[in-house]
Amino acid sequence: MSEVGSRICVHTGDITKLEVDAIVNAANSSLLGGGGVDGAIHRAAGPELLAECRMLNGCKTGDAKLTNGYGLPARYIIHTVGPVWQGGGKGEAELLASCYRRSLELAAANDCRTVAFPAISTGIYSYPKDEATEIAVATVDAFLDKNTVPETVIFCCFDEQTAELYRQVVAAHRGA
Repeated sequence: MSEVGSRICVHTGDITKLEVDAIVNAANSSLLGGGGVDGAIHRAAGPELLAECRMLNGCKTGDAKLTNGYGLPARYIIHTVGPVWQGGGKGEAELLASCYRRSLELAAANDCRTVAFPAISTGIYSYPKDEATEIAVATVDAFLDKNTVPETVIFCCFDEQTAELYRQVVAAHRGA
């Protein structure tokens, strides 16, 4: 794991393996599982996660909901629904920033000191990685500047190319 900011780290690997207080799930609005990160989290957490998610009545784009971590090393899962990229003129940037902000608010309210995020909306939802990374880092950075919890945020990237993009954007934000 590479530390690139005072409270922000970038990690390449499987988010379901991280021993943190909370991992963030890039969920769909049903919260009932899907592909990519969402499917991996549901498989790793086990059937109890699906049962709890059924009681949450879904989640709106830009919002977040918290469940237990079940079979994961993480205590909690924060499910957030990112926007589908539609060219950038449909409020996607505001909705994506809201995903990170609402997830951090839930983490803080539940005393989560360490939180790991995937690259929300950059998979099947087709959000351009450069823009999504800038929004993610700027939103997390602004939240951490005003709050003591979480203490550490990890951007968990599926591949090294994405991790390097995050490192560059974090370094630019931190003036490193």
